[in-house]
Amino acid sequence: MKRIFSGLLALMLLLALAGCGQNASGTGPAPTGPNWSELTCTGSMQLDYAEQFTVDYYGEYALITIPEDNQARYLLVPEGVGVPKGLDEDITVLCQPLNNIYLVASASMDMFLSADALSSIRFVGLDEDGWYLPGVADALRAGELAYAGKYSAPDYELICSEGCDLTIENTMIYHNPKAREELVDLGIPVMVDHSSHESSPLGRMEWVKLYGLLTDHLEQAEQAFAEQEQAFEQLKEVSTGKTVAFFYLNTNGAAVVRRSTDYVAKLIEIAGGTYAFPELKAEEGSNTSTATIQMEAFYMTAKDADYIIYNSSIMGEMNTLDDLLAKNDLFANFKAVQEGHVYCTTENLYQSSMQLGTFVQDLNAMLSDETEQMTFLYPLE
Repeated sequence: MKRIFSGLLALMLLLALAGCGQNASGTGPAPTGPNWSELTCTGSMQLDYAEQFTVDYYGEYALITIPEDNQARYLLVPEGVGVPKGLDEDITVLCQPLNNIYLVASASMDMFLSADALSSIRFVGLDEDGWYLPGVADALRAGELAYAGKYSAPDYELICSEGCDLTIENTMIYHNPKAREELVDLGIPVMVDHSSHESSPLGRMEWVKLYGLLTDHLEQAEQAFAEQEQAFEQLKEVSTGKTVAFFYLNTNGAAVVRRSTDYVAKLIEIAGGTYAFPELKAEEGSNTSTATIQMEAFYMTAKDADYIIYNSSIMGEMNTLDDLLAKNDLFANFKAVQEGHVYCTTENLYQSSMQLGTFVQDLNAMLSDETEQMTFLYPLE
């Protein structure tokens, strides 16, 4: 039964993709362009910060490489241009226009919004209640977007019924490789977003250029990135010497903190602060951005921090300082609590991936005691 179901889905996908130059077997676009071996690299996308993807141009074609995803390669073919003959077997062909993207990497949605490319997305991996970004929930309610299941349980029938051009996953897909394999078996290309593995906040945001390229909105993407880059350049170039702890408490009462190699820790440093856990680096060969430590160990390090910031993206926002104290009475002994330097992030911070320039300015304002107009931080009183 499963084999029959998969066959029907594959047939549905083949019919939906017929206009994109699929060959008779449905295994991929029919090669009608020049020989790949005869094409030479004519340039590369300028990336000043991002290290987790590259784009090399071969005339009209763009070859995208994501090194951490086992050197995954994608050839972006412009609309009306033939697919090269003799492509290497490991190169996945993406034919523009890409109008039916399945975006599972929800933190990348803000990049599509910033590049004015929301219309390229048809399916998402969060339902209506999971979105904080403006317009996304409305688009779901209006039927312009469709919830197609989370990374581990895609709605294959729905995805195939409309012809999915591309699935963009986050690195959680590595925990369920079978879902990726099934999408690929159905002829749906899968790209894994590694922006969270970038070593700098600007590198993380520079992925907007990749999504702008895919959706033919590169100019808008470059403008959106330039605006955020300018926000970083406008920061006061002074070190405040003040320490900052950034955390949340999980359901077991343990503290989940960012590793010092994570982008949040680097944002704190860029804003003029000192991260409270400088020795908590990611292990060699690992890109894990967080660490879970028991409350007593967290207390020993963070109790003398000048500022503490509660990350509401996972467990929800707090309204008052009493909400924090109710979680653990040890907080009453924290220097930041006693001095009134306790802040909480807004719930939409995680999804606002193209607003890190605004967030770093918030951090700088907090450290400078100029907190009248912050966007993603608010004090707990």
